[in-house]
Amino acid sequence: MLAEPAAGGFDHNVADCMSENVVGVHALPLGLCLNLLVDGTERVAPMAIEESSVVAASSNAARLARDGGGFQVETTGSVMATQIQINGLADPEAACRKIASEAPSLIEAANALVPNMVRRGGGAREIETRVVKPPKDAGPAMLCVHVHVDCLDAMGANLLNTIAEGLAPRIRAITGGDIGLRILTNYADRRLVRVSCRVTPESLRNDAWPDGGIVRDRIVNASRFAEADPYRAVTHNKGFMNGLDAVLLATGQDWRAAEAAAHAYASRTGIYGPLATWRTDSGGFLEGRAELPLAVGTVGGAARAHPGVRLALSLGKVKDASDLAGLSAAVGLASNLAALKALATEGIQRGHMALHARTLAVEAGASGDLVHEVSRRLQAEGCFRLERAQELVAAARK
Repeated sequence: MLAEPAAGGFDHNVADCMSENVVGVHALPLGLCLNLLVDGTERVAPMAIEESSVVAASSNAARLARDGGGFQVETTGSVMATQIQINGLADPEAACRKIASEAPSLIEAANALVPNMVRRGGGAREIETRVVKPPKDAGPAMLCVHVHVDCLDAMGANLLNTIAEGLAPRIRAITGGDIGLRILTNYADRRLVRVSCRVTPESLRNDAWPDGGIVRDRIVNASRFAEADPYRAVTHNKGFMNGLDAVLLATGQDWRAAEAAAHAYASRTGIYGPLATWRTDSGGFLEGRAELPLAVGTVGGAARAHPGVRLALSLGKVKDASDLAGLSAAVGLASNLAALKALATEGIQRGHMALHARTLAVEAGASGDLVHEVSRRLQAEGCFRLERAQELVAAARK
């Protein structure tokens, strides 16, 4: 039996088992991104986020994408890497050759450390070596051994760290070096998700912007701005991660790892750039594409322990980790589209100030229908002050 959603999906006893020094449960609103069509299937996506405009805007952008066929998703697999650092080698290149000659036995030893994963069809697939040279005068070269592991529907952190620590003594015996760090890398560049969508110009128009082609062109221009300027690219990507992170948080994922990997991937060319880009295709549609590393899991961890996470996965009808990655990325692309459309037309503040008005109404003591009434009055007056919200609440109660 699931805990009451209003209690954050679980009670204090469960929370106490999941973390340390627990004094309570910090809940976030759990909303749904609607209107999603992903690979031809109707979907909803759970979103845990305090900013209502993100949920509303993502749902609206998902509706815009429906006319063009919705979102198309592709994933490259579920392979992650764990790293073993070796220091103090006189000849790192020679050590690389030794490890390469022992690769089959190392893979066998790695799989012996995670028998349950192997039984499910996953496990170690490849041993890779890299000589890492620090910047000038920052120390000698070191050797890094990557063990690439198919994690299937697990995010994989624990099993990857188990393999790194378990293989380290054998690596030391082969190379004669000193073992340093033994831990996974969250830069999951072999676990990519790609998502795309097409939007008709007609879907982009509204009363204030009756020519959808102009809106399309302004969105493309905004995308090119992000491609040319890292300062803009950071905020462009924040708009993408608004949607993605909300789904990851609702479904109990390590969104901090996802953030780190996404921004590293955005910098892979040496210049920070956008995760999502927008162009006009040959048919005149607005076409959006995004690609990023995304390690998620649907077994173990919070997916098993947190009733609210189980509820969110059920609401989203999530089948496996690959499906969750695609659903999350689709919401990210929808969120990015919504932000660019607003910025390219009426500006971002209109939606933000509506949200601010609701927050002021709640701070002033409004509840229920009164929140919406006070918010409406504040927006109509163009006055976004707590004192005015308190006056309106007091007047309504009289």
